[in-house]
Amino acid sequence: MTSCLTFSISKLVYFTPVLLGVTRNRPLLAFTSNSLCKRGTVSTNGDCSKWWERLLSASDPDTEKLVQNNVEIHEDFLSLEEHESLLAEIEPYLKRLRYEYDHWDDAIHGYRETERKQWNDSNTKILDRVKSVAFQPSEVPLPFVHVLDINKDGYIKAHVDSVRFCGRAIAGLSLLSESVMRLVCEKDKSKSGDILLLPRSLYILRDKARFDYTHEVLPDKTSMFKGKHIPRSRRISVISRLEVKQ
Repeated sequence: MTSCLTFSISKLVYFTPVLLGVTRNRPLLAFTSNSLCKRGTVSTNGDCSKWWERLLSASDPDTEKLVQNNVEIHEDFLSLEEHESLLAEIEPYLKRLRYEYDHWDDAIHGYRETERKQWNDSNTKILDRVKSVAFQPSEVPLPFVHVLDINKDGYIKAHVDSVRFCGRAIAGLSLLSESVMRLVCEKDKSKSGDILLLPRSLYILRDKARFDYTHEVLPDKTSMFKGKHIPRSRRISVISRLEVKQ
């Protein structure tokens, strides 16, 4: 589910789901303050809070600490209008594509995708804001933004992104459905963390969260968070990436 997926998976890891979450058909949360907080927090109604207290379910203290230090969730990053603006630009193209069920390395099921370099003025401003929040001024974003559309029955299997194709951080805007992203430690499969990704939120994965843990988007049947089912419908990710340092 994340952006270097189509071209950059170096390894797939399969395991039995452990933790499992509440969604609406096309859930758009009421617009709240879009102000951004310092790293490691989210903005909700203008107040900053520790996002992991509500949006993370970790199996152990080590994973919880690693996620806090290597993952950011900005809830309500997009306004309702910005969410619809992105959809309005990408939907006409996506509708011309078929959902695919056979990925070259069996990593994604029920998906269609594209990469876009040119965006309209409004959406360019949104993506510039993503990059300013997610990346350091010295880091160079890839010019193409990855758009990944997963249908209701689709999912992304556990994988680790290859360092050959994109850099130390990726930043994804979540459109349409709520979903659960699972991180699992490569060296110790008993260590895992489930993150609830809400529509209009921005997630950022950096460093150890990208390369020491696999990540995946759970299918509907195992889409659970803190014991509650999170119904999965169609989900679109708009993902910005960094160039690989030479």
